[in-house]
Amino acid sequence: MSIELIVLDVDGTMTNGKITYTQNGNEIKSFCVKDGLAISSWIRLGKQVAIITGRKSKIVERRAKELGIKYLYQGVEDKKRVLQTILDELELDMGNVASVGDDLNDYSMLSSSQISFVPANASMDVQKIANIVLSKNGGDGAVREMIEKLIELEGLREKYLRLWY
Repeated sequence: MSIELIVLDVDGTMTNGKITYTQNGNEIKSFCVKDGLAISSWIRLGKQVAIITGRKSKIVERRAKELGIKYLYQGVEDKKRVLQTILDELELDMGNVASVGDDLNDYSMLSSSQISFVPANASMDVQKIANIVLSKNGGDGAVREMIEKLIELEGLREKYLRLWY
């Protein structure tokens, strides 16, 4: 297996799935710093990351930019179609993809990927098709756990650790 691209859902995966609106209409989302470090480390290993999400948010744009995520698609209904567009650009196929999502709008993307992950609190229907149900909830280190599992599966532990010493 050679995973070159990880695909991330946002709400319920990179966040806890809660959306808070302030009195003046601003949206608030919280991201896990541990997820962010793992994502940026994956990129430093020469791998690719994409965010494909059903909602649109300036907050997600900011987070993607902070982490150096090159592929950001928001307001997406057909995640599998967008994923195929990215793969065509990168000259990869579904055998090079690991994805993580938590709900029914992630179903086609998860079922098409070489390896699929869902947070512990994901929808029961996507848990049934996922290769790995993570022990962490969305927004609470699930993405970090996924990347660490991929690091092990790909035999990249030493290279991953060398990024930090």
